[in-house]
Amino acid sequence: MKCVVKKGKTLLVDGPASVSLLSGKISILGALLKIGEKLVIREGKRLPLWVKKRASFELLLGEGASFKEVDEGTIPSSWDDIAKEIFSFKKPVTVMVVGGVDSGKTSFCTFLANAAVMKKWKTGIIDADLGQSDVGPPSTVGFNFVTEPVKDLFEIDAQDAVFVGSTSPSGSINRVIEGLIQLKDRIMEAGADFLVINTDGWVEGEEAAAYKARLADKISPSAVVGMQRGNELTPIINALHDVKVLVIDSPQLIQPRSREKRKILRELSYKKYLKRAKMVSLSLSWVKVKNSLLGTGGPLPNKRFETLKNLLGTRPIYSEENGAAIFIVLRRSNAVTEKQIRDVEEYFGKKVKVIREGDEEGLLVGLKDEGDKFLGIGILHGVNYKRRNLKVYTPVSEKVAILCFGQIKLDKNCRETGLSTVYSNYLL
Repeated sequence: MKCVVKKGKTLLVDGPASVSLLSGKISILGALLKIGEKLVIREGKRLPLWVKKRASFELLLGEGASFKEVDEGTIPSSWDDIAKEIFSFKKPVTVMVVGGVDSGKTSFCTFLANAAVMKKWKTGIIDADLGQSDVGPPSTVGFNFVTEPVKDLFEIDAQDAVFVGSTSPSGSINRVIEGLIQLKDRIMEAGADFLVINTDGWVEGEEAAAYKARLADKISPSAVVGMQRGNELTPIINALHDVKVLVIDSPQLIQPRSREKRKILRELSYKKYLKRAKMVSLSLSWVKVKNSLLGTGGPLPNKRFETLKNLLGTRPIYSEENGAAIFIVLRRSNAVTEKQIRDVEEYFGKKVKVIREGDEEGLLVGLKDEGDKFLGIGILHGVNYKRRNLKVYTPVSEKVAILCFGQIKLDKNCRETGLSTVYSNYLL
């Protein structure tokens, strides 16, 4: 359908939709849309098209999509004021953005990055929002440089990323912080003038405040920008020390998303990073594993294995032992009692983890090269425990040297089916 909007108005479009500019001039968070250019808006995503000169559009709306015209401009005056202050800092400048779910963090990060690019500053962005990551797959901390204004951070592919393996930082705080420090150092070594760091929406409770304070302490940003609707960031702001804090209200144009919509956005991102994937085989003989009990030990000697079998009352199809734990895989039809597991732990003096063959299917994995550089993600389709061989569905074609197990499970359509600690090394 054709749509005409007057100068000074904003057209809000909720995807899935596409917009083609036929005439006029519009800006999306500081990025201009060219005449004839087609803009695709994902399901669960809203983009504001600010009309700078009377414009006509061709709109194609998918199921559940919508649009409306509003009088407000895209960029609140408070954003412009804070941007001016930030760009007055001495380079290099690092800005960490915090706020709750659907507070406008990503839109503000996009606006800031575009403004820096327009100033011809060498600009990088780190996306540490594990559950709603745009730069990099979900469950990763991803980064890249922004070389031209963008309408949606999803347009930016990750140049590098740190695989965390979870969509929430609460159980992986140290890994997220280490990843952020690693990526920030890399960006600064490359001579960046400006770095924007987007964070997750976990802001409620003492643990969340302590986490954000640790992030700021380790990253040492030039400023922390807090986006809030009320006073939900007060505990975080009070926990920040020795850093400049700038607080702005979340824009009224932000559309809160349901949990299901956020899940859909993650699934679209999984599909993006699994495009052109194929099945590959990885041997535990030449691939190092991280964050896992599988592959970190060696086979039990015959005598110890026979003792293990007798204590369990069944023969495991696979077992390995390291200095702190014994990892056991049973056939699907087999079962052991908690008492039998306790008996094994007492006899061997070690923690025991028992799983069944097939429990690992669908597990999200991260793949790295021998230099510890992120190559991409994959889905674990199965393990041949006898041959110590893994089947992984992934687009990665480079040689894989390191494999990291996550806790997210996906089906063949990249839909999340749950969480799993099947290989987690929490016992250690």
